[in-house]
Formats: sequence, structure tokens, C-alpha cells
Amino acid sequence: MNEIFTTTKKASRSLLGLDASGRDSILLKVADAIVAETDALLEANAADLAAMDRANPLYDRLMLTRERLEGIAGDMRKVASLPSPLGRILVERTLPNGLELKKISVPFGVIGVIYEARPNVTFDVFSLCFKSGSACVLKGGRDADNSNRAAVALIKRVLAAAGADPDVVNLLPATHDAAQELLEAIGYVDLVIPRGGRRLIDFVRNNAKIPCIETGAGVVNTYFDASGDLEKGIRIVTNAKTRRVSVCNALDCLIINSARLEDLPALLEKMSDRVTVYADPRAYRALEGHYPVDRLEEAGPDAFGTEYMDYKMAVKTVDSLQEALEHIRRYGSGHSEAIVTEDASAAAAFQRDVDAACVYVNAPTSFTDGAQFGLGAEIGISTQKLGARGPMGLEEICSYKWLIEGNGQTRP
Repeated sequence: MNEIFTTTKKASRSLLGLDASGRDSILLKVADAIVAETDALLEANAADLAAMDRANPLYDRLMLTRERLEGIAGDMRKVASLPSPLGRILVERTLPNGLELKKISVPFGVIGVIYEARPNVTFDVFSLCFKSGSACVLKGGRDADNSNRAAVALIKRVLAAAGADPDVVNLLPATHDAAQELLEAIGYVDLVIPRGGRRLIDFVRNNAKIPCIETGAGVVNTYFDASGDLEKGIRIVTNAKTRRVSVCNALDCLIINSARLEDLPALLEKMSDRVTVYADPRAYRALEGHYPVDRLEEAGPDAFGTEYMDYKMAVKTVDSLQEALEHIRRYGSGHSEAIVTEDASAAAAFQRDVDAACVYVNAPTSFTDGAQFGLGAEIGISTQKLGARGPMGLEEICSYKWLIEGNGQTRP
């Protein structure tokens, strides 16, 4: 592993001499190669898919299609089109003693990312790191190893053909030992970011000897208020739950005001053919006879606070906005929370009191996504408060330094 870390660290310095237009040109060439080599990427992905049970919730995340590869290439082109995040003057002032201060954005250097069965992350992380002047060390999951190796090989070919150092991106073996060594790569890797479920995030946080940013785990709630518009609610709840169930912004728990329980069957009607509901006693009674019996269950002790990543969700009944807020405080993960309401004061209270990276009013949490936020792509969704929070794009994976210019001043 040390050889990989050393070559990546050395390669990261070469990026300092590559200007913004040069980085953008290479990203566009990688995007073109993704489209041109679609068949080879799909063949590698098919080998991974063949080893995974289709019923596994991660199967959808693992799967690449022509449309998804076109989307990945489009996201990379979007990243290339964005302004460079480097060299931005964040603060500028002249001190009373005449010293001129500037705080400017600079690359991190080497960013490590540990992720699970998500081959799209390989391309997203490379594009964002490369654009922001950092090299990257990737540690993917065993489930996606063929897909990841094909992706990194493609990127390295394009880098070499363009005269850039191909070691600005490296893929570690898909082993537990490789992950542990990455977390201990002091002096080689400047930042590590986990992308995956709670177990992966806890493992990284508890074992990292280098700085890390927590991302990913999303226990997502949507509160349907007493004043909520039913038609809006149906669209929002359905989209948040069923658009893609395996992503971290998918809805896990619908919280409904007891005054609107009679509307609960209508809120869930469009997902009744595929979503299993774990309902508390009042919600269960409201759904009984109106929701398929084989997909309606009473909520157990683990129903709330679970990130399902599947066609499953919980329903919690509350009597007030404050009770809904208490439920979110207890079971939310700080990722994304939403309210459906026509009451401006309720919306304002929800926005003020909910402690999450992304807080929605009358919109689904499915929009928590770097591309949707105009960031081109994302390196993850940060659920912590120190540093980056929410979708992490180019600006969030830059550091900064102070530049001080004087004319012989000395400190008394």
C-alpha cells in the first residue's frame, strides 16, 4: 500500500502545474471515453452483477446501464464547465501595519474515498478531485471491483494519452486490510471520505488516523402537516420513496399529523403495489382495508430510525408539529428532512428547528444530490457540522492558505 500512497502523493504535486483549461480538457476526454467504451464498462459491470442477488438492495446501486453511463459522462462534462475552485480570494485585507493578507483556496492534496457497491462514485470522485487539483486514492467494495477496475483503467489511459500523470488516481485492492491501511496513511493522504451505510461510516470514524468527513447515512423523514396539500403530498411522498430506494436521500419514515389520518391511504396509494409499510397503531388502523394486507405490518421497535434502502418505509402518527420535530430529533441522521404544509409559520418553525444538512418545504428529499444542486457531481453528502455539510462539490473539497505580503515590517 505504501508504494501506492507514495506514487499518488508524488503525482498530486504534478497537478499544481496543470492549469484549469488543461484539467477541463482532460475531463472532457474522459467523458467522451466513457461513452465510447460503454460496452467494455457494461461487460465489467455484468460480471459484478452476476455475483450479486437481484433481491439485494445494493443491486440497483451496483448496476450500470447505457443511460446511467451517459448521465455519468454528462455530470463529468458539467464539472468541467464549472469555474475552477482554486485560487479564489476568500478574504483580503490590509492590516494597520501595512501587511497585506489574502486567504485563497488551494487543493487538499490527496483525498481517499472508501465506498461500497457504487461504481459511479469512481468517476464522480475522480472528476471532482481532478478539477479541484487533488489526487485521489479509491477503495471500492468487493461487489463492484470489476466495474471499478475498468473505470480506473479507462481514466488512466486518458490521462497518459494527454500527458498527465496517471497516478493522480489509484484504486486499492477491495480488501478490509487495504481500507485499514488507507485510514492510517499519515503523511500520504490528507483527507478520507466514506460513502456507504452506517457500518462503513462508523468503521471509518472509529479507525481513521487521518482527518475524515462523515457522509452518506440517511434516515430520512417527511412530515405531512395538518395543513398539508394532499395533491402535493402524494407527489412528494411518492417521489421521495420510490424514485430510487437504494440512495441515501430516499424516504424512510412518513410522519403524519393525526388530523389528516383519513388522507393516509391516498398519500400511499401510488406506492401500494410495491412498498411495505410498517405503521404505528393509529396509522395501521387508518390503512387497514385500504392498503394491501401483504404489505402492511405493525411497526416494531426498529421500524423508526432505520435506513431501509429498499421498498419499505415506516409511518408515524403525531398530534402536533412539536411532536414531529421530537421524532426527527430522536431518529433522524442529520441528512435530509421535509415538511408538507400550507402554514407559513409551521414551515418557518420546521426550517429553524430541524438540525439537518438539507431541510425541505413542499419538495421531496430526492433533490439532495450534488448534480441537482448545480455542483456537477458530488463526492458525498456530509452529515457533520464541522467543515462541509450537505452535498460536497468542488468548493467543499478545497482547503485554503493565507498569503501575507510585507515591506520589511517587524513585530515589536
